[in-house]
Amino acid sequence: MVSAAKYRIAEELDVPAKMRDGTTLFADIYRPDTEGKFPVLLLRLPYGKQFISDFGDHEFFVPRGYIVVIQDTRGRFSSEGDFTPLFDEPLDGYDTVEWAAKLPWSNGKVGTIGQSYLGATQYLTSWTAPPSLRCQVPVSAAADFHSGWVYDVGGALVHGWMIPYAIFLARDTIERLGLKEELWPKVRPYLDRSINFANPLTAEAYRRLPLMEWAELLNEAAPYLRDYLNNPDDGPYWHSINAERKFGDVDVPMLHVSSWYDIFSRDGAIMFNGLASGAKTPEARGGQRLLLGPWGHLFPYTSPTTKGAGEADFGDASLLDLHDYELNFLNRWLKDDANDWDERPPIRLFTMGRNQWRDEHEWPLARTRWTPMYLDSGGSANTLNGDGTLTRTTPADSPADVFVYDPDDPVPTNGGNLLVLPIGAYDQREVEARPDVLVYTGETLSNDLEVTGPVKATLFAESSAIDTDFTAKLVDVHPSGYAQNIVDGMIRCRYRNSREQPSLLQPGQVTELEIDLWATSHVFLEGHRIRLEISSSNFPRFDRNLNTGGDQAREATWNVAYQKVHHSARYLSHIMLPMIP
Repeated sequence: MVSAAKYRIAEELDVPAKMRDGTTLFADIYRPDTEGKFPVLLLRLPYGKQFISDFGDHEFFVPRGYIVVIQDTRGRFSSEGDFTPLFDEPLDGYDTVEWAAKLPWSNGKVGTIGQSYLGATQYLTSWTAPPSLRCQVPVSAAADFHSGWVYDVGGALVHGWMIPYAIFLARDTIERLGLKEELWPKVRPYLDRSINFANPLTAEAYRRLPLMEWAELLNEAAPYLRDYLNNPDDGPYWHSINAERKFGDVDVPMLHVSSWYDIFSRDGAIMFNGLASGAKTPEARGGQRLLLGPWGHLFPYTSPTTKGAGEADFGDASLLDLHDYELNFLNRWLKDDANDWDERPPIRLFTMGRNQWRDEHEWPLARTRWTPMYLDSGGSANTLNGDGTLTRTTPADSPADVFVYDPDDPVPTNGGNLLVLPIGAYDQREVEARPDVLVYTGETLSNDLEVTGPVKATLFAESSAIDTDFTAKLVDVHPSGYAQNIVDGMIRCRYRNSREQPSLLQPGQVTELEIDLWATSHVFLEGHRIRLEISSSNFPRFDRNLNTGGDQAREATWNVAYQKVHHSARYLSHIMLPMIP
């Protein structure tokens, strides 16, 4: 049961904190208006202190006996310094935690909370192990910033949000540098409306080539964008901000919060597993918890809704106030509250389709039956009206399916794990009507079928190009024909063996490709059908592969690619589903 509010709120605005290099960062402090000392909840963000204060964290936690500190990160709004997203957060996070622990009203215990970039600052601080840090609640946050923030795990630039996000962040820098009259008029024509998290670029702007022109345009206000585009391969540039490489340095319990249609949904489970087995101390290993909901990247998470992911409605059971859920975790570690937190199973997840919450003990689930479903056709799987099938029996020697991928006419993004673009579940039939989309559909289900866990597709494919992309999308086909996207992924073929050491294709050679579709928990209900879409683009979520094998950031011309997907007794193209009995 959530504790009642007990205290009024006092404010201390623009309080300075000096970092180790002399840079001063400023924070607003909200505290109980009474005598005594209290634990601190720290939020660090680049969007302006007022942006996050409107979400009400201080209004909930301060009356319940917490100090809430909301800080502008380096080079943002009231804080000094130059802004380079992410790279300064580890040391600045450490210094801010220790500064917050010494505030006059603090009892010396600090926790961190917050969503998105505010979750990223938590993961980036975690391995620096500030002595006063006791716990963290990263919500819908990336942890591997190469393959989960700028680029996809499959290798493509996450174009649909990275370019508009850079413009969004640049607005404060433009103001700070006095460039509004000079630079903003050059940027404004590319925007669909005044840019924010919900409004994308114009269609023409997304198609702009070469991509490096964005770095040229934003060079004064977002110089880091050039570095991102110059480092498409994983490697040393990215390793210093990859929390997935730092498990052994983390010594605090965490409550990881993510959701099935979130742009960063992949990272929460990876961080939970990595820290539960590899964190520095037994307390940290045993203190990891994971919450997986059905939503998209909500702003804020603390306003419960049944429709947090596109057209899907997950029912009243999906309603969850995150503040309420967080409070018991925070009380356990910051107030030594003898609540039931330690006795709870470590994972709470929402299963879509059946629309129910349940508790689990491990990820993936120990009772998982890893079940391949094989692609098959008579050689004409193109469009939802083709002859593509998805079956549990291995195919005979059926002919390959063929399609043409033209970067000038890419398959449009229609929902999914997005930010800026429309998030979540949408009807895929318009996409599936295209001849460059192969559609494989299973038989009508006679019983409910649950899929919970990581999903991967294996294709035996060939291309006329020396580099190209292949995409895969898992779809739930309702009895009405409505085709709901569940989860999807892609592979840039040069990264098929390694994200650090790309290698080009041999045109015309059959190559085995693995596509990571991330993870889900979804029940395909009786009367529904399981479908898999295969194509070579998902634009503008991902940048278009130009099929040349060259520098994707600098090229402005492309080749058309002729693609084949093989399925036979020799080439067992399939999707591996984590079925739960």
